[in-house]
Order: sequence, then C-alpha cells, then structure tokens
Amino acid sequence: MREMISMIVVLTVLTSVSGGLLAAVKSGTELRIEEQILKFLQAPAIESLFSDVTNDPLRERFNLDTADKTIQVFPGKMPDGSVAVAFETFGKGGYGGDIGLIVGINLDSDQLIGARVTTHSETPGLGSRVKDELTFVSQFADKPLDANLALKSDNGTIDAISGATVSCRAVTRAAIQAQELYRQLKPEIIKQIQ
Repeated sequence: MREMISMIVVLTVLTSVSGGLLAAVKSGTELRIEEQILKFLQAPAIESLFSDVTNDPLRERFNLDTADKTIQVFPGKMPDGSVAVAFETFGKGGYGGDIGLIVGINLDSDQLIGARVTTHSETPGLGSRVKDELTFVSQFADKPLDANLALKSDNGTIDAISGATVSCRAVTRAAIQAQELYRQLKPEIIKQIQ
C-alpha cells in the first residue's frame, strides 16, 4: 500500500513539474512565434497586396475582437487617398487542414483588392498550388464585396485549380468568411483608423 501511495506522489510531482515547464515554454515562446508569423507569412502577403501604400501597414496594425477570436487588421493608405485594410481568415476543410488567407479590402469602395494564401498543410504539387499559383488567388482581385466567392462548381465565380478542388474550396471559404467579418467589423475598423 505504501508503495502505491509513493508512486502516486512521485507521479503527481513529475506531472506537475512537467506541466509547469510546458506552460513556461509556451508563454516564453508565444511572442517570438507571433513575430515569426508576422515576418515570414503575413508581411510578404500584405506587401504583395499593398505594394503602393503610403504608410506602413505592419507598424499601424491593430486588433479587433469578434465573438470568438481576435482579428489583426493592417490598414493601408492608397496613393489615390482611399484607405484599405487587410486581415487574415482561415478556411476550414482543406485536404491537409485549415488554409490561411489574407484579404485586402478597399474601405471606400467596399471592393476586394486581392487575396494571398499565408498558411497551409496541403499536398506539395497539388493542394499547395493554391499558394504557389497566383492565377488562382488573382481571381479575388477587384471583386465587389457582394460577389459570390464560391467555386464555380458551387455556383460561384471562382475557377478551381485542377486536382486541388478541396484546397480551393477551403480558400473560398476563407474569402467568404472575410466578407462576413468585414461587414461585421467595418464600423469598428473606421473608428480605429480615424
């Protein structure tokens, strides 16, 4: 009986120490991970969408809270004086998991500027083409906010990449989610920018 109690105490101490170490490592690396995601995934996509802005969207970014998550918004001042924003959404149901998509929207015209895939775990050479082939994501450029961004096979306006329909569908889900979030958050975005 004493051996059993001794083993329980030792196991409890070991799991407590392990749990504490894991929590410390997570909190110690969380900021560094966020910086790396911004630098290597989000920044290139934003620079591609906002190649001619007159400000630094990365420096002027701000957070907005929705019902279930926090959205990081990147404002851009266009050369014609209009203001645009970019933010990331995630499309569920990709072949390898969720697909991250940064969408740029002009606040003055409520029109999509474009979209870029940021993160994915899709099959190299097949589903990964949603990020590599800009002809696919370029279909989102200059679309009105009320456009049907589903795939043509789903009665939408976007052509899928042959052999990567599941991945393309996840990207369109992310774009549709961006439309909905923008409609919901536009008043808050305007308050933050002014």
